[in-house]
Amino acid sequence: MPSKSLSRRGLVPAFRLKPLALAVCLLGPALGAQAQEVVAQLKEVVVSGSRVEQSADELPVSIDVIDAETFEEKQVRDIRDVARELPNVSVQRAPARFGMAQGSTGREQNAGFNIRGLDRNRVLVLVDGIRQPRSYAFGATAFGRDYLDLGLIQRMEVVRGATSALYGSDGMAGLVHFITADPSNFLNGDDSFGGRISLGYDSEDQSKHIGTTLAGRISDDLQWLLGANTSRGQELDNQGSNNSKNSSRTTPNPQEDENYSLLGKLVWTPGAGQRHALTLEHVDKSSEYELLTARTATVLRSDASTDMERSRATWDGRWQIDAALADEVRAVLSYQDAHSREWADEDRTTTDRVRDTTYDETTWQSNLQGSKLLRMEGGTAQKITYGVDYVVTDVVNEQDGVTPPAGETFPLKRFPNTRETSTALYVQDEFIIGDFSVTPGVRFDHYSIDASQKNFGADAKSLSGQATSPKLGVLWRANEQWSLFGNYAAGFRAPNAGQVNAFYESATGSYSTIPNPDLKPEKSQNFELGLRGRLDGLTFDLAAFTGRYKDFIKDNQLVSGQYGNPSNPAVIQSVNVDEVEISGFEAKADIRWGAVGQFAGGTLSSPLSYGQAKGRNTKQDVPLDSVNPARMTAGLRYDTPVWMLRLDATHSLAKKKSDVDTDTTADPFLPEAYTVYDLSGQWRLRKDLRLTAGVYNLSDEKYWNWSEVQGLSASSTVLDAYTQPGRSVRVSMTADF
Repeated sequence: MPSKSLSRRGLVPAFRLKPLALAVCLLGPALGAQAQEVVAQLKEVVVSGSRVEQSADELPVSIDVIDAETFEEKQVRDIRDVARELPNVSVQRAPARFGMAQGSTGREQNAGFNIRGLDRNRVLVLVDGIRQPRSYAFGATAFGRDYLDLGLIQRMEVVRGATSALYGSDGMAGLVHFITADPSNFLNGDDSFGGRISLGYDSEDQSKHIGTTLAGRISDDLQWLLGANTSRGQELDNQGSNNSKNSSRTTPNPQEDENYSLLGKLVWTPGAGQRHALTLEHVDKSSEYELLTARTATVLRSDASTDMERSRATWDGRWQIDAALADEVRAVLSYQDAHSREWADEDRTTTDRVRDTTYDETTWQSNLQGSKLLRMEGGTAQKITYGVDYVVTDVVNEQDGVTPPAGETFPLKRFPNTRETSTALYVQDEFIIGDFSVTPGVRFDHYSIDASQKNFGADAKSLSGQATSPKLGVLWRANEQWSLFGNYAAGFRAPNAGQVNAFYESATGSYSTIPNPDLKPEKSQNFELGLRGRLDGLTFDLAAFTGRYKDFIKDNQLVSGQYGNPSNPAVIQSVNVDEVEISGFEAKADIRWGAVGQFAGGTLSSPLSYGQAKGRNTKQDVPLDSVNPARMTAGLRYDTPVWMLRLDATHSLAKKKSDVDTDTTADPFLPEAYTVYDLSGQWRLRKDLRLTAGVYNLSDEKYWNWSEVQGLSASSTVLDAYTQPGRSVRVSMTADF
């Protein structure tokens, strides 16, 4: 275990709930003995597409909804799992092959979502409407965005395409919104108590998990919920075979993971159309690595650990007021503290080294929103949603340790302590005219980045700016079975603290990274056309899209000088350089074949999905490497009241050299096409007790995902280190009470 004597210098640590989380997990079965069965079903609506509850089929955008039942059936453990069957959506998870002060591969684990070829901070991630911390990378430091535990989530919504007209910065590629569980999900009718407990095992990383959610009714107007999850696992398996203790190793570095999470809610409904919800959430994810791949003749031992914590308190109040300006008013106030830390040390034949790096975001977020429905003659109606957002985030980083880089002194900062502030006004007006819905909207954002000079080694720069993000959607309901939609949306992403003021000076390498106060926000223009079918035996969604993006911010760009030239040292900045175009197509379908003879009284169905996209940096006339190859999934599912069995196939096309920027990698490794088969099933032992099991990668296919091998050369001798897991088994048990 690495020493933590240098941790969190000058910071107040987030509250720790590991013992309480474990206690709730173990307490659940005992309380369940006196609980009642939960059978309540809520009508599924989404909130992400318009910031008000609305049927997904009434929105002129592409949206996916994944509920807790689907999480359970597909044994989804993390965000990497949840993206597997969503067209043009992926999550990068490279293997942990890094050293103490070099290489960032795998440091961030689940790095974040990629939607339609754009990833990282160009995808907005929310939990209960609250913005999640951004990813951060500088040099050998990298923190991803997986501050989540899906065991606390009741529903996930994915909106594709720019969402800035409603949510502001960062939603250029789309939005991923996680909605946590509510007491009403576990209480039926007049039940005073209910809940769920789940146990699971996954051989991909030898992980085991246990989770419990308890809910109760104190009175007619007061409900509560308490949920906790804990899991432990090891390194993610691959199909490498070289166990050397040096850089030629292709099997994973040894790793130990521990995750703890806790969710608490109080929901008060005093009547008169009021609802008040207080939510407390804490997620703690830690990993420890033995970095065998970092050993050399001079590095005798190298270890690292990462810890990502997020704590949140949110009040969400709603009032039905039936006034002239609004039928409903909603107010949200939230405080969130996110802390990421990476510790790395090396036992060397010369001087030992230690790096202790932290990245923190502390955020206050508030929203006041009103909505009004106006009914007019001739069956027409108008639904107006408007509001104001205010977000202020304090962003802090620090690096401490032993034996700093030449010319530097610990502790140091790679960017100054920064306060990022955003104020916005937005309005959306949905006109319903017969079979048509026309939905214009616009948002006005003002952002500022205020940097502190204190303890920063360069001249700290501040900046501010504005953005206007319009949108227009049209939906035509041809009849109950068919609808056609089209939409236009503008997107933008403001530069962040690390991009404006990144700073580093190398005394031996003759280069420096300097701030850039002239950064402009990235902007986009997005168009989409879609068709929906809701037939008796077939449900499908088709969408074609195209987007143009300008002023892309590229980090670590050489703007003057030469590397290694003391008389003309290299100067590096984050700069607006790229203009990008991305176009593609998506399809989702569920074919319901109906009963098949009299066998077990079940029904047969086939879920399908397909996604493809092409992207190009038009300014430099090179392909956009972040776009993944086309992928198709097809399944065959047989469902009875007692059991379910399904076979799923995932086919990914090969990555073509014509789709890769060879200016970056002259001889890139291009993964071949592959097909992976998964066999899974569920046995409903009782209405309230379910056993789910699956064999994944049934044929033990050896394959690579493009997102994990970008930048690798075809001549690399460690390609097998980047392979995906071979055949694996998952099993879980879930009980409602």
